[in-house]
Amino acid sequence: MDLSIIIVSYNTKELLVDCLKSIQKAFQFISAEVFVVDNNSSDRTVSLIKKKFPKIKLIANKQNLGFSKANNQAIREAQGKYILILNPDTRLMSDTIIKMIDFMQDNPQVAVSTCKVELPNGQLDRDCRRHFPTPWRAFCHFAGLSKIFATSQILDQYYYGYLPDDHQHEIDSCAGAFMMVRKSAIAEVGLFDEDFFFYGEDLDWCYRFKKAGFKIVYTPITKIIHYKGAASGMKSTSAHLTKATRESKKKAIAESIRAMELFYKKHFTSQYPFFITWLVILGIKILGQIRLLRA
Repeated sequence: MDLSIIIVSYNTKELLVDCLKSIQKAFQFISAEVFVVDNNSSDRTVSLIKKKFPKIKLIANKQNLGFSKANNQAIREAQGKYILILNPDTRLMSDTIIKMIDFMQDNPQVAVSTCKVELPNGQLDRDCRRHFPTPWRAFCHFAGLSKIFATSQILDQYYYGYLPDDHQHEIDSCAGAFMMVRKSAIAEVGLFDEDFFFYGEDLDWCYRFKKAGFKIVYTPITKIIHYKGAASGMKSTSAHLTKATRESKKKAIAESIRAMELFYKKHFTSQYPFFITWLVILGIKILGQIRLLRA
């Protein structure tokens, strides 16, 4: 089998339906399977999938297991040569799948690839190509220096702001909204780290792929549309679509902050002196409080 598409859903029923319809249109000359892992949605996602998409391989969890565990459930069952991790709040173009599979076939040294991920307003979802968040890169990003000195190779590293959107290049990390992954590489690197509940798991996975010597590439040969933040309710671009409550937004914020701290402690603590680590953790906690107050 060529491809296994895995979508983790949580209260995004309408967007999920649109996503699945776009997948159907994008299947061209390939053998594929589609998994939907539902994390105990309250919007009747499960019954709708059973009724309208009977060929979907549905895994209906009785509780919200988080993004990592839910994806891992399907990865263990997947038969495809390639695994596509895809968010439910995305829409594929008709050529997205075939072009990305062709890219992976032509570049056997690449373990993970992503296409151009656009927001509904046509702008690039900058999370689709990221450097690893070293203390310097994170400081420049959260302090706003990357915006003031946009395109600077020193100050705008976090999102590769110094490289044009239409330029194919190797990256440190892509986003879980669209990750085309070679299954043979997963066998060597392992599954998502289930200590990450929601946020950070894609970054951690990419870090492990890079550490194992694999390449990760951003290629704008095709694109998808990403209605970002529909599940968490944290993004203005999808505020009119989200069903997230105030409490679920706060939980999402708390998990995003926890993921930052977890990633740093897991991968960077041994690389920096104690004083730098202390400043980073303090900065993360302050950022978390500011975001919670805004919410």
